[in-house]
Amino acid sequence: MTLLQAVRPWGGPLSDVTLSGDRIIAVDRHDPDRVPAGTVIQGRGRLLLPSFSDVHVHLDSTRLGLPFRPHTGSPGVWPMVMNDRRNWRDAERTVEERATHTLGMMIARGTTRVRSYAQIDVDCGLERFEAVMAAGAAHRDRCDLEVIAFPQAGLLLENGVVPLLEESLRQGAGVIGGIDPCQLDRDPVRHLDIVFGLAEKYQVPVDIHLHEPGELGVFSVDLILERVRSLGMQGNVTISHGYSLGSVSEATTRRLVEAFAELDISMATVAPAITTTLPLTALAEAGVRVGLGEDGQRDYWSPYGNADMLDRTWQLAFTNGFRADELIEHCMALASIGGASILNGDVRLKGVADRPGVAAGHVADLLLVDGETVASTVMDRSPDRTVIHRGRVVADQLELI
Repeated sequence: MTLLQAVRPWGGPLSDVTLSGDRIIAVDRHDPDRVPAGTVIQGRGRLLLPSFSDVHVHLDSTRLGLPFRPHTGSPGVWPMVMNDRRNWRDAERTVEERATHTLGMMIARGTTRVRSYAQIDVDCGLERFEAVMAAGAAHRDRCDLEVIAFPQAGLLLENGVVPLLEESLRQGAGVIGGIDPCQLDRDPVRHLDIVFGLAEKYQVPVDIHLHEPGELGVFSVDLILERVRSLGMQGNVTISHGYSLGSVSEATTRRLVEAFAELDISMATVAPAITTTLPLTALAEAGVRVGLGEDGQRDYWSPYGNADMLDRTWQLAFTNGFRADELIEHCMALASIGGASILNGDVRLKGVADRPGVAAGHVADLLLVDGETVASTVMDRSPDRTVIHRGRVVADQLELI
């Protein structure tokens, strides 16, 4: 047994929370005279929240922990891919070392559930995939990592990509990725047939990067919807980014939200500084699963990112123009349980005001963090944190591993 003494679940009344194994088994009013049995973790009145779930991160490209370098990329997916290809082998540490270091930083800051891309193409082969898998193995007792076999440079532009993807699935990749079926590969039917064919063969979920603009993005989504329906893949497809899906007509936006809810298609966002994504509140009201991620972190694509999902939660609230406490708290719920619902679906958010994850019966993936309220915690982003994965403390006070 483990007792979290004097904590405030979701900023509520002072409580004592009992853990057994990997589960919360009781949440009681705080009793200062309680004589606990087993391990005691002093909450000191801190907030108790579900730990973070980063469902869109590129551990294979990170440069966190290395000297800062000037940004050399050019706008557009293909120029960025080529910039990364020119530079990634010249980093001061190996991909495995960088991925392992960054994953350790993420855990120390409160993330215990991760879905990471691993780039697979004819340039890197399986080297980057193997590095991300090794990082997950190094931290296997401190977080859960799911790896996406990701054709960052497309499926069709270079020969030999598909056999590499298939080999990664045989070696343990948990998700098959796709990217911009129209704009990058310029053959959306063939692209999606390959992605969904591999998903069906290996019984894995699908995650599609979608940067395509406006109606073109909607066209790709409609092709995805067709395949979800015909293959019975409800609940097993995530659309990442979808930057422009909210830039079309109001009727189309409403149709997409309704279709995502009907087919249980989830969305992953990285809190972009734009106003053309599907509205978070509409997605929440429809019951669409939405998770948050940090994307590339100080890599050859972008100088942003610091392994701290609490920072990215602030960014999500800020870029959406949220000021009301309930909406800022909703961003915290998306960053924790929202992402977890994409990874396993055990607990799902039921609207903007739902705050699950810290009740009896829930998995004990938890974060203790200093703050007056949930909203103030997002604003202040205190480093005073204790991180619990499956009932066991795996990081405390931002001690980097």
